[in-house]
Amino acid sequence: MKISYNWLSAYVNTDIPATEIARILTDTGLEVEKSHPIELVPGVIGLVVSKEKHPDADRLAITMVDVGDGDPLQIVCGAPNVESEQKVVVAIPGTTLIPSSGEPINIKTSRIRGVESNGMICSEDELGLSTDHDGILVLPNNAEIGSPASSYFNVESDIQFEIGLTPNRADGMSHIGVARDLLCALKHQKLVADNQSVKWPSTDNFKVDSRTIELDISVADHSVCPRYAGLTISDIEVGPSPDWLQKRLKSIDLKPINNVVDATNFVLHELGQPLHAFDLSKIKGNKIIVKTLPSKTQFTTLDETERVLDQDDLLICNKNEAMCIAGVFGGLDHGVSEETKAIFLESAYFDPVSIRKSAKRHGLNTDASYRFERGINPDTVVYALKRAALLIQEVAGGKISSDITDLYPNKIEDAAIQINLEKLYSVSGSVIDPTAVKNILNWLDIKIISEDGSNWELSVPAYRVDVKREIDVIEEILRIYGFNNIPVPEKINSSLSYGSKPNREKLQNIVSEMLSNNGFSEIMANSLTKEEYVNAANASHLIAEQNVTMLNPLSSDLAVLRQSLIFSGLESISYNLNRKESNLKIYEFGKVYFKKGASFKETNCLSVLMTGMKDEERWNTEQQTVGYYSVMGAVSGIMSRLGIFENHQLTETKNELFSEGSELTIDGKKVADVGKLRTDLSEKMGIKQAVFCAEINWDIVLESMHMNKVEFRPMTKYPSVRRDFSLLLDTDVNFSEIADIAKKTEKTLLKEVGLFDVYEGKDLESGKKSYAVKFLLQDEEGTLNENRIEAVMNNILRQLEKQLGASLR
Repeated sequence: MKISYNWLSAYVNTDIPATEIARILTDTGLEVEKSHPIELVPGVIGLVVSKEKHPDADRLAITMVDVGDGDPLQIVCGAPNVESEQKVVVAIPGTTLIPSSGEPINIKTSRIRGVESNGMICSEDELGLSTDHDGILVLPNNAEIGSPASSYFNVESDIQFEIGLTPNRADGMSHIGVARDLLCALKHQKLVADNQSVKWPSTDNFKVDSRTIELDISVADHSVCPRYAGLTISDIEVGPSPDWLQKRLKSIDLKPINNVVDATNFVLHELGQPLHAFDLSKIKGNKIIVKTLPSKTQFTTLDETERVLDQDDLLICNKNEAMCIAGVFGGLDHGVSEETKAIFLESAYFDPVSIRKSAKRHGLNTDASYRFERGINPDTVVYALKRAALLIQEVAGGKISSDITDLYPNKIEDAAIQINLEKLYSVSGSVIDPTAVKNILNWLDIKIISEDGSNWELSVPAYRVDVKREIDVIEEILRIYGFNNIPVPEKINSSLSYGSKPNREKLQNIVSEMLSNNGFSEIMANSLTKEEYVNAANASHLIAEQNVTMLNPLSSDLAVLRQSLIFSGLESISYNLNRKESNLKIYEFGKVYFKKGASFKETNCLSVLMTGMKDEERWNTEQQTVGYYSVMGAVSGIMSRLGIFENHQLTETKNELFSEGSELTIDGKKVADVGKLRTDLSEKMGIKQAVFCAEINWDIVLESMHMNKVEFRPMTKYPSVRRDFSLLLDTDVNFSEIADIAKKTEKTLLKEVGLFDVYEGKDLESGKKSYAVKFLLQDEEGTLNENRIEAVMNNILRQLEKQLGASLR
């Protein structure tokens, strides 16, 4: 949500700098994620140094423009009046233009007909100064190169706050709402007087000019529309808004439309109350009916999209047809246009759940639905209507031609909540002065109805839809009091806790550190994913019927819980490849989910994915691409580090996501599938290079940890001895056979058998090969003498000769 510092200052009387305001708001829970100066007339003053004809376009010119910041910028311009030595307004890359016509334009470096362009030379229309777009705006010679355009046009400076509003803080979705919290904090910090209050705009001048246009207004179901109010205004003149109103809207990046619509948008962002203006001439039968229509009714919204309505969509209708999806989006044929002379102005409170479902159903997210679906203040519905009516009269003229109709049969009552001060002290960890607590509650519009010692009965205003429990009130008190004002205790008491065996978190950290230290990057993906992935997988173990689906998905991309970590890994690889990062090694710990009949199952998994080159490009090493053994090496390293790799077996994988690979079992249980992913899967993600992957069942890994038997023994004081054999063998003999025979022959002294050279070919008879094998001997209780060494080696040689037909070369 965007808030203007100048606009906010209209409701709170303070000269505190914007940077300090941002800090105070963040401390109260309205986190200011970013604050930056805004230019109501964007861009900088530049000088056109040169102009050349574009080689591939007759109507384009290549200009070099000096903006006072180093080398001139090359800008491709299509204006017919651009010439050398002109002073112009330049929008450099990163600038956002809000033109008088059309949508906002984000300027970035681009290529136009093969030529790089680093910005835009602007017309009056593109700067929002007028509707003139016949050519660029040419400034007088006294304009200073490099100075902001807003300074040249003498436009007031402003600061825009971008607030990361949490969904529960519906009360903060307006400038008045933010001002209310800000003033509470300023009062508590003694930065303003205790008697200062938020400057609500006055509606005392509201009056009915005539009662010539009365409408018949009704609500079919007050459970989905608890309050509905409206009035008519006639003799208006629709046109551009005055400068002050346009500046206010532009300060929060809103595009001015016309004076009537701008007035309703202004009140929405001022008070948090959405309003809607209908062209009175389009209201057939002089009736307004808030109701639903039969399912599959066709309705065209303002964006010229024909939508199919649901039977639960709440609508604003006239006698014959729908005019608006209530609280979400207006209809194409009933909005305000330049021909409009009279309007019906609506202000309402709709059920948040109904609005949320309609907005999600039609994929619409508007400023109005954003507020309605979180809950607005039902008590300001009529006040906002009067405020908007007076503002429309100010900017568009007109007469209020009817009384206010206010249908509010069942008042939404304030919440009654009990709070115990001892609970407040317990939660905060410190005793807070009760007088300070009373002041904070009073500033927050929370009334103390009665006091009985530490027990207080409170009345919380209806606009605080998130404050329903004692702990919610405590949070309200503490965020104004200041969490940073709660002292840190000098002593912390803690009891001993014994972790379960194996320690899941410790083992996960061990593996994470190992992978990260070996060049892997950890990713964290959303457990919600696309339903289409299971169908695309075409694998027998991934079944659409096993999808755990969301009852109310945020979007089609987040409709089901994932059955495999592989697809989120591929999404990450695709994202990085599109940003020129082609050598990737990533891993993710996460859960996968399955529906089995009426029950649900979740499994902890670890995925490891590799693609591209093994190592970064270097001048002294040869580039090698990753392959099966790269990812298998990572998996075996994990299992070896955990001490469970001794009794493993590898067989061909049956996982149909892999085109080739192995199934790893340990102690008879399947632990992982390792191999190359199917090309068609990676290509669907836009990945054109091979991806190698391991999908590890982490739960099975943890179950196998009982096999990890750690033994400790002192280091021997006696040296080891190495002896080598150069053996002549049949070509079908494997090294593993030699090692097995040697270890069975000498179980005490032989510590290691290794193969360090293999030779086949010239000087050897057909069907023979030569193995160079090392043997490491060690006695842990004494030094080996030559006679004992020779006896052991002769014994091993005899067994090799006997069982394998080996001979010394």
